[in-house]
Amino acid sequence: MDFKRRTLLAGAAVAVSLACSGSAWAADLMAIITPSHDNPFFKAEAVAAEKKAQELGYDTLVLVHDDDPNKQSEMFDTAIARGAKAIILDNAGADATVAPVRRAKEAGIPSFLIDREIKETGIAVSQIVSNNYQGAQLGAEEFVRLMGEEGKYAELLGREADTNAGIRSAGYHDVIDQYPDMEMVAQQSANWSQTEAYEKMETILQANPDIKGVISGNDTMAMGAWAALKAAGREDVILVGFDGSNDVRDSILDGGIKATVLQPAYRQAELAVEQADQYLKTGSTGQDEKQLMDCILVTSENAGQLDNFRLQ
Repeated sequence: MDFKRRTLLAGAAVAVSLACSGSAWAADLMAIITPSHDNPFFKAEAVAAEKKAQELGYDTLVLVHDDDPNKQSEMFDTAIARGAKAIILDNAGADATVAPVRRAKEAGIPSFLIDREIKETGIAVSQIVSNNYQGAQLGAEEFVRLMGEEGKYAELLGREADTNAGIRSAGYHDVIDQYPDMEMVAQQSANWSQTEAYEKMETILQANPDIKGVISGNDTMAMGAWAALKAAGREDVILVGFDGSNDVRDSILDGGIKATVLQPAYRQAELAVEQADQYLKTGSTGQDEKQLMDCILVTSENAGQLDNFRLQ
């Protein structure tokens, strides 16, 4: 076979390979980067964003950074190298995320953030987050009511590097601290983890056997804490979470965990994709960069309407 024919056949093979390689190299690619899908909250974000992007005609690249800033940085490099039109992101740290978002912007790729803010404005196009302070106040008010405005309680905190952990805790205490007969006997971070929350709850119970309530920074930790309470025969302890997961919904309906606060993860992700599409088509989202979405208290009265971080 002569050189010219070999070259033509090789070129055709490459063309076929590229055509068959799927959406990763598509002209209209949207990258979706979130923490681990082991957490149903983050899985709901990814599912909603992917579905909406595909409805709008985009191919998708769904990646998981596992709250590892280095891994997140590599994923931004991947999105840039593959020529993504936009990046939808639930980030791996308010400080650590600034550099990769800026790097994407310099490469001409706009970022649309959901759930967690970063420490700088002007580099992401949108930062769409739940009003964590407002939601925490809703949860705290219900917690105080359930506690009868008195008693010893513990707080489970989220990951220290996550801005939302601090905002939620501040919202809780701005309500709870107004009641002098509410006494916090323990405050520990379980890093948003169900396993860590189980272990921390066991330790807290041993040191404070007369504890009356627990308020948790998210539903994943609330489920871990509830498992520890059940194992210790302490289902009398009042427990309130934050997120609006199906697991906690089921516990509420079963008379276990008493309440949670829904942050609309599914709708946030859809909105980010819609804004990305509008920005790519018109050069503007028509919205401010920072956007707050109010949270909703979920109790036994409305838990039956909750599904995948949406009230039906």
